[in-house]
Amino acid sequence: MPHTHHTAFASFWISAALVLSAFVYVRGWVHIRRLDLDTIEIWRSASFLFGVLFIWLAMASPIAALDSELLTIHMVKHLLLMTVASPLIWLGAPIEPLFHGLPQKAGQVAVSMFFRSEPMQRLGRFLGHPAVCWLAASGTLIGWHIPVLFMLGMHSTMWHEVEQLSFLAGGLLFWWPVIHPGRTGSAWPEWSILLYLFLATVPCDILSGFLVFCGRVVYPMYFLSPRLGLSVLGDQEYAGALMWTWVTVVYLIAGTFFTARLLLPESSRHYAVVRPGMQHSNETQTTQDGLEVI
Repeated sequence: MPHTHHTAFASFWISAALVLSAFVYVRGWVHIRRLDLDTIEIWRSASFLFGVLFIWLAMASPIAALDSELLTIHMVKHLLLMTVASPLIWLGAPIEPLFHGLPQKAGQVAVSMFFRSEPMQRLGRFLGHPAVCWLAASGTLIGWHIPVLFMLGMHSTMWHEVEQLSFLAGGLLFWWPVIHPGRTGSAWPEWSILLYLFLATVPCDILSGFLVFCGRVVYPMYFLSPRLGLSVLGDQEYAGALMWTWVTVVYLIAGTFFTARLLLPESSRHYAVVRPGMQHSNETQTTQDGLEVI
């Protein structure tokens, strides 16, 4: 099958958007440190930049172009977007740096007014509900692996980009209740995150188990692609096994962290890893309130 969806034009604009995002973040991060506000640690800025890098690897790098030849590469792209790039972006505490990195004052005021509007506040509360986040991520994962939709994404440039963006958006929504990078704490008890992570493995296990054990090729289009040392069925089984193993490990790490926190005395729990500090100047308080929509 000719690789029609991964065009140089699409890769250029994706790369440009990611470079711009990284520039705005770093500009805002430097501005925050210069003002000696509640400084966002260097490891957080590194986390955000690595998240941007993994998005580029999944969406615009030469490696991404191989997903029409191997289902395993296609699965790697999805895993990078949903389980690597998304949590790294949120661990970077991006709200304040991105806000402060915008052009002074007009851009900041416009963004603040937009996010403080009542419709955006309602939308934020709706999208931030754990059930919505879980359904968005699970629906994205299962939906795009239905053969009809899978073929649509592989044969259409536009729908392929929609597919990739939906995996990124689904990943960002999924990790929001877990990392919760906003200034306010989560309204849900911490033990519920363990249940949330456990339930998230269910659709992944179903899909990966089906790909590994069904005994037939689910996506016949790969019969027409050049083989890179794997049979079509073997490639499918590797893709399913990769998702099964990787998702289990990632969610187990996150679950272990929350379990350790639950076992600590209440007075000893520290929230710095999950979200940035709470002490801000008046200026930061205003801007953060303007951007905090969930």
